[in-house]
Amino acid sequence: MNHVVELALFLHLLAVVVWVGGMFFAHLCLRPAVADIAPQMRMPLWLGVLQRFFTWVAVCIGVILISGGFLMSRFGGGGQSPWPVQAMTGFGVMMMLIFGHLRFALFPRLRRAVQAEKWQDGAKALAGIRMMVTINLVLGVCTIAFGVLGLV
Repeated sequence: MNHVVELALFLHLLAVVVWVGGMFFAHLCLRPAVADIAPQMRMPLWLGVLQRFFTWVAVCIGVILISGGFLMSRFGGGGQSPWPVQAMTGFGVMMMLIFGHLRFALFPRLRRAVQAEKWQDGAKALAGIRMMVTINLVLGVCTIAFGVLGLV
């Protein structure tokens, strides 16, 4: 591999680690740790955490698309690529679509609920976000598995 390909692969993997690792942390570490905090404190906390995380995810998606597209072009992308690469691509696209729904449909509901201090509405929005994050976390782990096991 030449250095440009190595750099693209590094950036691709780094973006995946930030995105999937962030979902793992939020879902399995932060969520249980703040579960007993009153909604008046918990909801604004989640709003701030998710605002920052979603900004990073958007950056990661850009890096993943650019680096992944470059890598596929270097190694025969599209229909000629091996099935694990096609599976990674398909799952990655699904994850990006789910993120779009999270960011532009569910997250604004949470923001409006927090601003209006409607804690039950905020809890409903968070439940929807949690479900979508769970799905995306599973897809992310499967995508990583396709990438690693496809190389064996």
